[in-house]
Amino acid sequence: MSRIGERKLTIPANVTVTVDGNELVCKGPKGELNLKVDNLIEVNVVDNVVTTKQKKASKRANIMQGTMNSLINNMLIGVSKGFEKSLEAVGVGYRFNVAGNKITINAGYSHPVVIEAPQGITVTSESNTEITLHGIDKQKVSEFAANLRKVREPEPYKGKGIRYKDEHVRHKDGKKAA
Repeated sequence: MSRIGERKLTIPANVTVTVDGNELVCKGPKGELNLKVDNLIEVNVVDNVVTTKQKKASKRANIMQGTMNSLINNMLIGVSKGFEKSLEAVGVGYRFNVAGNKITINAGYSHPVVIEAPQGITVTSESNTEITLHGIDKQKVSEFAANLRKVREPEPYKGKGIRYKDEHVRHKDGKKAA
């Protein structure tokens, strides 16, 4: 039995959750998110508490119950508080330049890389080497942060590259170790 799926989710203040068939809608001060609920799962909203239940017990239903519960929890957090990911550029000449929804990245290439932020994600710049992504959809924020990191992933010898703010990069010894 899914332990995460059995979790009861408390709806925060000023957030409304409505279930219409297999469509779940969360509205809050930050925005609105929709989720298509799996056919094997039943979602109930009673007295500001959201619960998920399997319609018919099976291995796939057990898996989907935990998944749906986690997705609903992320929606509740997103529309009430929002999500953020911080990135930093480490290396000589590595920097970010934010103009509107476009991010220009100088990461050691012969040309700057320009990436446009998807709709629903705002980018703020703390300094020219640090940016923070804000949004209500955890999946979109995390995916965009991963795409920015892919421009120049941190390398293990000097640690240069674009990394998450709290990421630890393991350093390797170079030729001197041999």
